[in-house]
Amino acid sequence: MCGIISIFNIKEQSDDLRQKALRMSQKIRHRGPDWSGIYCGGSAILAHERLSIVDPESGRQPLFSPDKKLVLAVNGEIYNHKSIREEFAGSYAYQTGSDCEVILSLYRQMRSSAGFDAAVEAKEAIHEKITNMLERLSGIFAFALYDAEHDEFLIARDPIGVIPLYIGYDKDGKIFVASELKALEGQCDHYEPFLPGHYYYSRTPGMKRYYTRDWMRYEAVENNSLDYRTATDNLRISLSDAVKRQLMSDVPYGVLLSGGLDSSVISAIAQKYSDKRIENNGQTRAYWPRLHSFAVGLKGAPDLAKARLVADFIGTVHHEINYTIQEGLDAIRDVIYFIETYDVTTVRASTPMYLLARVIKSMGIKMVLSGEGSDELFGGYLYFHKAPNPKAFHEETVRKLSKLHLYDCLRANKSLAAWGVEGRVPFLDKEFVDVAMRLNPQLKMCLGNEIEKKVLRDAFSDMLPKEIAWRQKEQFSDGVGYSWIDTLKQMTATAVSDEQMAHAAERFPINPPQNKEEYFYRSIFAEHFPSDSAARSVPSVPSVACSTAEALAWDSSFKNMNDPSGRAVKGIHENAL
Repeated sequence: MCGIISIFNIKEQSDDLRQKALRMSQKIRHRGPDWSGIYCGGSAILAHERLSIVDPESGRQPLFSPDKKLVLAVNGEIYNHKSIREEFAGSYAYQTGSDCEVILSLYRQMRSSAGFDAAVEAKEAIHEKITNMLERLSGIFAFALYDAEHDEFLIARDPIGVIPLYIGYDKDGKIFVASELKALEGQCDHYEPFLPGHYYYSRTPGMKRYYTRDWMRYEAVENNSLDYRTATDNLRISLSDAVKRQLMSDVPYGVLLSGGLDSSVISAIAQKYSDKRIENNGQTRAYWPRLHSFAVGLKGAPDLAKARLVADFIGTVHHEINYTIQEGLDAIRDVIYFIETYDVTTVRASTPMYLLARVIKSMGIKMVLSGEGSDELFGGYLYFHKAPNPKAFHEETVRKLSKLHLYDCLRANKSLAAWGVEGRVPFLDKEFVDVAMRLNPQLKMCLGNEIEKKVLRDAFSDMLPKEIAWRQKEQFSDGVGYSWIDTLKQMTATAVSDEQMAHAAERFPINPPQNKEEYFYRSIFAEHFPSDSAARSVPSVPSVACSTAEALAWDSSFKNMNDPSGRAVKGIHENAL
């Protein structure tokens, strides 16, 4: 999980500007502690902090085309890079073994395609060419590419926003790009999240969407097949393929195993494929001697016993990491600095994940697979039990996916990257997302007390202990120990006075805190990141059990509620508040 910094539209290169870029890049060195690189030329500066996962020896960045006219800084993993390399065999001389280098060959092919330089070419034609190029990539990425020959640049982010990216502007017309907002804070006049599934091409300035799918409209899925057996078979095959793709690694890796359904499914599949891989010469050897799994929680937490049960069942080398409430409280200030949000749910869940990442890195593990994304695809949050009809259910899953980059993707990526660990999320694999989201939503609905995500459970129930395959959804911030959230509420209720809350909108006019816990986190966030751009980069909407604001209309009991815990859904959660 690397870090990138870029500055474009530079009128005149200077050592001062180069030093500024180096200072910005240093702010995110935790993302890439293995190597630093920088390019200064033409109207661009590109800097890179590397975490070496694929091709540790030669894959340092920025990457260059053979003639040095194209320069690329990437944070990401391109899982289909081998097939793309084979396609360009003989026509493009790759300089490294980096999976990300294929972006340069695809760009060169696009740039040299017929009519690309025609002065009369419509913007729509350029958009189509860039879209086709980016759709060729199967993976997670955020990149900045500088074309020195034509003095143009291209910036793009993966479809779901697994990899973070921010874009900023200054009064001189320069455009800044960074993996984390801390690198842009105080360096430009305005910045904002770079939207997932979008690109920015300097010839046609502005962010433009390249990632669109038919399933984004309910009408495209409402009449799809209701064949349950076919649905479970397709899910099993597609997710297994996604995990296998994402095991691509030249360094030791592991799995995050909370003991919930999603992480258990990913761990079970990973264990199946990690025993061996086929080399180019046809030989078979293990990726690593054993697959290691990691769980975190307070002693006696609901997740820990379940995680151990799964690990014993599938055969991983399991590590249970305990933290105390005080250790969690002591870490919150650092956690908010690294995750760059004051969202209550995200802070609650990021803290144990941040503590766990430090232990994982200390053991020499540099990449882990995780179960993020499943609840958004399959309606796994407990409030989905209240969905009134398939249309509402499906439209909520689409909304949840579109916001993942502000919540779970942000948490998983930045909590791990704080210690130089890369997180991969097979449920959000582009090909699997299409399979899951094209299911008829009637197959996903959980009416009344019917268990959530039944279609996913049936697809993998034979690979898991029964107690896990049919375990009720437990949000991560709850599962690490109920007393963690209860203590946070009590502590912040004492730390923030009623008078402070009464004047919250005066102190924080952008997204005023809605409760004392949020006020507490917001105060720390503002110390780290005082700009209006920072405040606006964080969502702030009422929610019940991680719902969107729109879903609050599903049940009268949600009225005037704002509690992200899964225990807030009365009549559904077994230990409802």
